[in-house]
Amino acid sequence: MKTKKKTKWELFRKQGALQVFVWMGMIYLIIFNLIPMFGIIMGFKDYSITSGVKGIFTSPWVGMKWFREFVTDYKFGTLVRNTVMLSVLKLIFTFPLPILFALMINEIHNYPFKKILQTCSYLPHFISWVIISSISYQFLSQSGIINTLLQALHLTSKPIGFLTEASKFWGLAVFLDVWKEMGWWTIIFLAAITGISQDYYEAAEIDGASRLQKIWYITLPCIKSTIVVVLIMTMGNLFGGGLSGSNFEQCYLLGNSVNAATSDIIQTYVFDVGLSQGRYAYATAVGLIQSVISLILIFVSNFVSKKLTSQGLF
Repeated sequence: MKTKKKTKWELFRKQGALQVFVWMGMIYLIIFNLIPMFGIIMGFKDYSITSGVKGIFTSPWVGMKWFREFVTDYKFGTLVRNTVMLSVLKLIFTFPLPILFALMINEIHNYPFKKILQTCSYLPHFISWVIISSISYQFLSQSGIINTLLQALHLTSKPIGFLTEASKFWGLAVFLDVWKEMGWWTIIFLAAITGISQDYYEAAEIDGASRLQKIWYITLPCIKSTIVVVLIMTMGNLFGGGLSGSNFEQCYLLGNSVNAATSDIIQTYVFDVGLSQGRYAYATAVGLIQSVISLILIFVSNFVSKKLTSQGLF
């Protein structure tokens, strides 16, 4: 037993650098993800930050009061519709495009051009939505570059309200999301493609397979597990924003009173009632509803994936 313990300790010491990285990640998750979970209890209590002596754990219970209030709120239908539609549109366009882009980059044999293209495609990921929204206003406002150019070329007689028309907000949000995140997620699929043995391609080439046939019968089946994992992760965060991680930044920065009919979502509503109005208990309940739905989507998508492809996260 002592020898066994000694062997484990020696192995731990040899993996010292790796263990530091792992435990740093674990500490981060514990502090910012696990400990805040205790705050969920706030959604079932009549908590107010201005109540003085009453804290989160000592405030009176109200049960499902805040949940019922949200479901019966006049904004409920609009918020759910906007959240679902924006997330579904992003899923339709932002999920397959990185796969197609990875396949296209993989077929480029000019190595310097391939690296430049790949670098340029994922650089927008590191630009914050604050900067992107500022650039969008410069380009897409009624006096912006795009409208000025369209009118100068006599393609339009008056400025197009890219940022002020509710009917154009979803398309704008999806376009900006694809531009920002497509290259970043392409890295994952390119890494999976790189791991495919070249023997398959050489054998297919001997048999006379074309490029499209090699992609369809070799590349896509070999990266199927990666596609399934990314899809399940995307479905789990569907209400949050899919691959981009969050719809909040876009809707909060690009949304306004004019396009509010399509830009108001659950996350911006939680921010408004939670921080602006100080209704922390109510905002917690609304956020918990979204989290529970996301958890259900993960289990459902994993179950469907196992039935259809025999692969899943768990």
